[in-house]
Amino acid sequence: AVHEGQVVSAQELTVLLQPLFTQNSRNLVLFLQDRLSIDDFTYFSESYGNKNPFQNQVNQLFINLLQEILQSSPSSLVLPAVDCKATRYLLSVLQESGDWKLTNVTNLDVSQLEVNASNSNLLVVQLQPLASGLKEVSTLEAIAENDKIIGRVTMDLQERGIHFSVIYTAVRPSRISRRTDVVAELRRQLMAAEEEDSSSYSPLNVTTGNYTCILFYASNFSLKANSSVLIDLTNATFLTQNVDISASECSDSNTTLSLKYTQPVNGISSLEIRFLMTNKFYEGSARRWSTLDSVEIVQDGEKFAKFIVSGISAPAEYSFHCQLVGTSNLYPARLVPFDNEAKNWDVFISELQIQGYNIINNQFSYASDCTGFFTPGIWMGLVTSIILLWILTYGIHMIMQLTTNSRFDDPKGPALSVPQTE
Repeated sequence: AVHEGQVVSAQELTVLLQPLFTQNSRNLVLFLQDRLSIDDFTYFSESYGNKNPFQNQVNQLFINLLQEILQSSPSSLVLPAVDCKATRYLLSVLQESGDWKLTNVTNLDVSQLEVNASNSNLLVVQLQPLASGLKEVSTLEAIAENDKIIGRVTMDLQERGIHFSVIYTAVRPSRISRRTDVVAELRRQLMAAEEEDSSSYSPLNVTTGNYTCILFYASNFSLKANSSVLIDLTNATFLTQNVDISASECSDSNTTLSLKYTQPVNGISSLEIRFLMTNKFYEGSARRWSTLDSVEIVQDGEKFAKFIVSGISAPAEYSFHCQLVGTSNLYPARLVPFDNEAKNWDVFISELQIQGYNIINNQFSYASDCTGFFTPGIWMGLVTSIILLWILTYGIHMIMQLTTNSRFDDPKGPALSVPQTE
């Protein structure tokens, strides 16, 4: 029993999951999403009526349980939840808890899987990520699609007579509540802690011998093929690390980060992404600079796409960081298609940080950011100030052109005659 608002720690979660490790049927299915909160179940199931995205048996049972808790509560409450730091390392905890046979389900067709009932099987299903920063309708559609995937996988296992348990979770919460009565200083501290927690996994590292030669991190690493097929590689690259980096190469002048994925989505059997970096000495700055020159995508070992990179460079002793990198014209660091095949791909990388030289203690060095000194906000302020200064200068100039009369009419003397020439 847990009380309202309780946050279950990693140790408490291990105790709660202990029955899964001791029961006779030790088949466990882990549905892993990028973002999820308990509030998503209550909010989307009630706000959209007939368009309730949770239709499969697993989610319906959970919603019914939540509704019973809400109805039996004498007052408003904050539902208990699991600490995001605990779910972050859930997969590693499950692997260490027993002799599991780990299987990553990528094609979502478990009918072809060979599940040995005598062994402990752990099936990890990577669900599609939720759309971030978009309308709730897009998030609703993504959750509904994931609900169908959960229902399809569980129904297939049931039809095969396989007994199993299900865990549905995510690596980070999708809804973070904030108090409105806290002072500004405390709010800044909470936001800083939230931003720190958003980095929910370690960067991908490539080692040569006993030292790390490449570090790579991104909060979102996605591709879109032919403007229709979305390929999210974030979890496979950083969380489960279901990626082959053996083809990566490191040297003092040229470095290549090679990421190979096996059947990332239906219809693509293999996908390789290469980041080609160089380290050169430039006489103009009298120092060495590391530059990401190009990005290459190889699909199924045949289709080759190349992108020329614009605006990704840093001093050789630094790492490079950019909030948005991709093929969009709105991104500060762009991937420009070099050939016709590259035009069929869209690349989305957020919070990119990469370093291919001079790595110390397996950590990123000081980051050189892609944002220049003159940001759009600074340019807007400068232009506005120049316009206002011009208006002020013009007004002062017009005032200085005003002149007073040099002669005045005397009421006791003759009338003042002013020639038309004056």
